[in-house]
Amino acid sequence: MKPTRQMKSAARFYAVQALFQMEAAGQGADTVLREFEDHRFGATYEGAEMAEGDLDLFRELVGNAVNLQAKIDQMTDRALVAKWPIARIDPTLRALFRAAGAE
Repeated sequence: MKPTRQMKSAARFYAVQALFQMEAAGQGADTVLREFEDHRFGATYEGAEMAEGDLDLFRELVGNAVNLQAKIDQMTDRALVAKWPIARIDPTLRALFRAAGAE
């Protein structure tokens, strides 16, 4: 089955969440990837079904963000105002920049 636009959007959303979780909880990529694959993609919580995401795109985004994090962070840092280095911005926004840079 070819991934739909909605599945790709969900994969991007999950990648941002996974990257945030990795930073916030100090977890490795393998642990977080496994958790998302087993417990998030298409899961049902309190009667609401989580979106089914493009698993290949999700893995690619998280993997690229981890492998290219230093480069992505440097590019992001150069684009930010001097008073706001990447270490100072909100962790959710950092995860978003990393996922976007990975794509």
